[in-house]
Amino acid sequence: TTEIYTLSLHDALPIWYHESMIPAVLPRRRFLNGLAALGASAVLPGCQSVAPERTAPSRIDVHHHLAPPGFIKEIVARKTGQRPLAEWTAGKSIEAMDRAGIATSLVSISEPGVWYGDNAAARALARECNEFGARMARDYPGRFGQFASLPIPDVDASLREIEFALDVLKADGICLLTSYSGKYLGDPSFAPVMEELNRRKAVVFTHPVRADCCRNLVPGVGENVIELATDTSRTITSLLVSGTTVRYPDVRFVFSHAGGTLPALTGRIVQLYGANKNFAQRVPGGPLPELKKCYYDTANSGTAPTMAALMALVPTSQILFGTDYPWVPAGATVRDLGANAFPAEVMAAIERENALRLLP
Repeated sequence: TTEIYTLSLHDALPIWYHESMIPAVLPRRRFLNGLAALGASAVLPGCQSVAPERTAPSRIDVHHHLAPPGFIKEIVARKTGQRPLAEWTAGKSIEAMDRAGIATSLVSISEPGVWYGDNAAARALARECNEFGARMARDYPGRFGQFASLPIPDVDASLREIEFALDVLKADGICLLTSYSGKYLGDPSFAPVMEELNRRKAVVFTHPVRADCCRNLVPGVGENVIELATDTSRTITSLLVSGTTVRYPDVRFVFSHAGGTLPALTGRIVQLYGANKNFAQRVPGGPLPELKKCYYDTANSGTAPTMAALMALVPTSQILFGTDYPWVPAGATVRDLGANAFPAEVMAAIERENALRLLP
């Protein structure tokens, strides 16, 4: 495997060279035939031999994006620069999953979501995205589930979409962005949505956004480098400090990217709020039990420093495998997690068993 770097319109990301990229260099079939001629034991000069995965796909990816036509139309028209989403297809997802040993992916809409200032348009786009995800699940049996999108901040329409998505489309859960027009998920305006999700004991996957407050803060540093992770930390703290996780204890939150910067901030949260009387009234058990009961995915977070911080905060049972495809090649998470040399039972829990327990 050769590591190369490329600049996309959206950001700079490490792209791991795999066989799907071969056509850019020479015909794929001729390249693969040439490798086969070397023999099973041959090793290319300067490369490490890696045995292909022989077992049936088993991983469950809880952080995998889809991009229906209406969503692609919006981001292209608005010139968001999100080329991987604009070029996404369900077939490409299947190919990436097969290469990475992923049996099932829970698909969701990436930021900037479905609301662009027009409630009626947001309702229509949310419905299109959710019906598209349901069709994927039917067209590829066993390969896809979905976290359905809501047209927030239109609360009444969001309540109707929860009913449609969970009862009619049989979605596996709901996808919420970390913030909407500067309001985080603990904001009182979202309480009716949280109450309904709690009543349904719903799984709620959250995805960060590039918040309006914090764009272009540091020259040369894109919002995807710092601000996406920070927005996740902001919404977790919002849910915690507002008492939302206590008032609605049956909502099962899944936070992207190992909780963003939260693991590094936990000490400060405990120190600043642990002895606060007002906070103690809202969260009698203190911050840590609330943080430990949530789930956190491994998308863009499988490397040793990040996993060490996350595993110091929560038990292995709360960690879910996620890839962030198509922003990151699906195999990147597999590679990064594998480099940690976790015991087999830990890897099995993260890559599959925890998700099965949460999403049977």
